[in-house]
Amino acid sequence: MSAPTDDSVLGIRDLRVRFGRRDPIEVVHGLDLDIAQGEVLAVVGESGSGKSVTALSVIGLLPENARATGSITLQGRELLGLGASEMRRLRGAEIAMISQDPVASLNPVFTIGFQVIEAVRAHDRTLSTRAARRRAIELLELVDLPEPARRMKQYPHELSGGQCQRIGIAMALASDPRLLIADEPTTALDVTVQAEVLDVLARIGRSEGRAVLLITHDMGVVAELADRVVVMRDGELVEQGSVRGVLLKPTAPYTKQLLSAVPRIGSRVASAVGGGADAPLVLDVADLEVTYGGRIRGLYRAVEGVSLQVRRGEILGLVGESGSGKSTIGRAIIGAAPVTGGSIRVDGIDMLSASRAVRRETRRRIGVVFQNPALSLNPRYTVRQSVTEPLHAIRGLRGSELRDRVDALLDSVGLLDRAGRYPHELSGGQKQRVAIARGVALDPALLIADEPTSALDVSVQAQVLDVFRELQERLKFACVFVSHDLAVVDELCDSVTVLRRGCVVESGPRERVLQHPSDEYTRRLLAAAPVPDPDLQKERRAARLAMA
Repeated sequence: MSAPTDDSVLGIRDLRVRFGRRDPIEVVHGLDLDIAQGEVLAVVGESGSGKSVTALSVIGLLPENARATGSITLQGRELLGLGASEMRRLRGAEIAMISQDPVASLNPVFTIGFQVIEAVRAHDRTLSTRAARRRAIELLELVDLPEPARRMKQYPHELSGGQCQRIGIAMALASDPRLLIADEPTTALDVTVQAEVLDVLARIGRSEGRAVLLITHDMGVVAELADRVVVMRDGELVEQGSVRGVLLKPTAPYTKQLLSAVPRIGSRVASAVGGGADAPLVLDVADLEVTYGGRIRGLYRAVEGVSLQVRRGEILGLVGESGSGKSTIGRAIIGAAPVTGGSIRVDGIDMLSASRAVRRETRRRIGVVFQNPALSLNPRYTVRQSVTEPLHAIRGLRGSELRDRVDALLDSVGLLDRAGRYPHELSGGQKQRVAIARGVALDPALLIADEPTSALDVSVQAQVLDVFRELQERLKFACVFVSHDLAVVDELCDSVTVLRRGCVVESGPRERVLQHPSDEYTRRLLAAAPVPDPDLQKERRAARLAMA
């Protein structure tokens, strides 16, 4: 076991992490890795591979029932065994973390300025209020946040996800740390914002001898940002090397399996659209307008003049940047957004003018699968109870009929053997499969799927997409699939509608829109979509920087 090299910022040797006290379970098995000055090291692998546990060990934030052994050194200083007060002094000052959910990591009741200034003063109490404010604005300028002085007065809910992530990066840089740990920093961001955030990370991550530990399941992000890659599986290192070597010429079967699961635009063969042009029209949206606001803050039109149609057996993909109106359209269809113009018809029923009883009955034929299954599932319900509830409460099924129906649904998503488990006992992919089973439990005519795979690693995402596709082909429901991942849309959808600032800029069959786009905005989205090819990503980044 070799010692860390002289230029290593972080050195890990024989790291083992165990959970539990009486019968401890080892989840990381003798991990060795180094990160040099100015280097970005990506750690990839499926959920449960030990990526995040390794990062938490470095920053000293493992749960109370976990214990790490081995050696973790930061610029030669041993971290394992340090007391809580010493780790607190190092955390933020020498090691900083950029979290996965930028909105959740910010306090909603304080302004951006207050929070960034607090981060600055936490590491230098000698600064005056004016100096701390000046430093906070400098940090926001460093991460390319537009109009930083004005943003200081705003609250997190007034900013986009990409802007919140830039603020998170600025706060992490407040004390000029030697090591940045970026845990899935672009998971919830659309492709163009993701590209901008990656440009920021690439520029500041390698500056001044800083090192970056990047945890991600997105191979395109790895190709864009990383210098070296470590592949983990079940707590063990299975392959490591340069980003070109691992992504273009992998040697481990598991790495090849991961890369084969990455969806790629253009890899799917041409197919007929859904149930065909003669299939019944399930969803008909015409000139839809959705407006938010009032007298105090003014009016904001989130959706303007949008028209779209979805037939039985068809999957329509809605794509566009954050704020383009994708999710708002989905909420308007289920009656959860203020429609101020146009019409929405589901199975021929006008959802705006029909009686309340008719609307309520029609909405029972609309299923919904949300982005975050951990929040959409009741933590006190088992898997069986989650799927049983709508069948019992709405359809009135009981006894053997109810049991057989639930068993069939759970079997269709591969979770019959986990029917008695609770959400916290399931992986992210398993939770999403429960959410899909619940969404189709009432045999919906229409399913709204809002970013259902954005937080899943590539292999689990592939499994969930297979389940989704099989159910849709068998049940023939119409589907509106909201996503920022263009490769997933190409893999699954029949037709695509591209939105920008609440308006439709392009719409048509999947092959034409994603492979032969006519609108410049669609072409820009496609150019920003990351692919697991470091050479291509290098060319794209150079082109972006040249245009900036």
